Amino acid sequence: MPSPTAGPSPAAVPARVLDPLLQPFRLKHLTLRNRVVSTSHEPAFGEDGLPKDRYRAYHMEKARGGVGLTMIGGSAVVSPDSPPAFGNLLLYRDDIVPWLRRLTDDVHEAGAAVMCQVTHLGRRTSNFTGDWLPVVSASALREPAHRAFPKAAESWDLDRIVTDYAAAAVRCKEGGLDGIELEAYGHLLDSFLSPATNHRDDEWGGGLANRLAFPRRVIRAVREAVGPDFVVGIRMSLDEARPGGLTREEALTAAEQYTADGVDFLSVIHGSIESDASLAKAIPSIGTPLGPYLDFTGEIKRRLSVPMMHAARIADVATARHALREGLLDLVGMTRAQIADPHLVAKVTAG
Repeated sequence: MPSPTAGPSPAAVPARVLDPLLQPFRLKHLTLRNRVVSTSHEPAFGEDGLPKDRYRAYHMEKARGGVGLTMIGGSAVVSPDSPPAFGNLLLYRDDIVPWLRRLTDDVHEAGAAVMCQVTHLGRRTSNFTGDWLPVVSASALREPAHRAFPKAAESWDLDRIVTDYAAAAVRCKEGGLDGIELEAYGHLLDSFLSPATNHRDDEWGGGLANRLAFPRRVIRAVREAVGPDFVVGIRMSLDEARPGGLTREEALTAAEQYTADGVDFLSVIHGSIESDASLAKAIPSIGTPLGPYLDFTGEIKRRLSVPMMHAARIADVATARHALREGLLDLVGMTRAQIADPHLVAKVTAG
C-alpha cells in the first residue's frame, strides 16, 4: 500500500506535466509558457519595410497555435546603409512603432511572447538597392554570397551605427516587444569579431580585445537605451569552423564579455553563412541529419551560465524533447516545423 505522502504514479500525471517541451521558462522578468520558440527568420511578408497585416497574421497564428515565443524580423535593419536584402523590416523608421504595437498586442492576447531580431547587415546585402549607399564592413572584403564591394567602416560610420542600434532597440521597446535579439553572425557585428573578416590595424582590429570592442560598444549602448529590465539576447556563431575564422575558445570569451555587458540569452550558431556552401551547413536543409549541433550547443551551455536557445534542423517533437531532457539547451527553436504546422504546440499539449 503506498505511503500517504506518496505522489501520484507517473501514469496518473497528465502527459503535459511531464513533457519538457511544455514546461514554463523564466527569462529575466519574462515567463514563457513553454520552451518552444519560432526563431527569427524573414518570411518577406512586410510591406514597405513594415510588419503590416499579413506579417501580423503570420505570427499571430503561431501564438494561437501555442508557441511560447515567436520572434519577428529575420534581421530587421537599423540603418539606411543596411538596405534590405530579403524583405527586411526597417527599424530606422519611426512609423514602424504602431505596427509593432498592433502585432505584439495580438500575439500577447493569444498567450505568447514576441521579440525582434535586430541587425546591421554589413556586407551581406547590395549597395545597388535602397538608397544606393555604400555598404560597410569591418574590412573591405567581399562576401561570396552577396558580392557587394564594402568599404571599411570609418569612425563616423561606427558612431552613427551605434546610435542607430540604440534607437532601433528603443523603437522595439516602444512597440511593446518583450525583447530583442542582436544578430551577429555573418553580419556587421561578427565582421569585427571574426579574424577572417577583420583585417584592420587600428583600435578595432588585431587581437581579440580589439575585435570585440565594436560589438561590445553596440551592446552597451543598446542596454543603456532600453534600461535594465528589457530582454536583450544575441545570436552568434560559437565556432565558425573554417580556416582563419572565429574559434570556439575566442567565441566563448566573446560571449562572456557580451553577457557582462548586458546580454540575457544566447542563440547558438555553429559555422558561418558567407557562402551558399557554408550556409547549407549552418542552416541544414531537409534530408540532412536531425539536430547536428545539439551536442555542440550542450557543450557551450555547460561552459556558460546564460540561458541558451538553439535552432538547426530540430524538425520533430522527439528531437526537441531529447534536447531539453538532456539539458543541451533551455529554449528549442522549431521554426520550419511551425511553418509547416503553426498549431504544432497546441497538438502536443492536447496529446
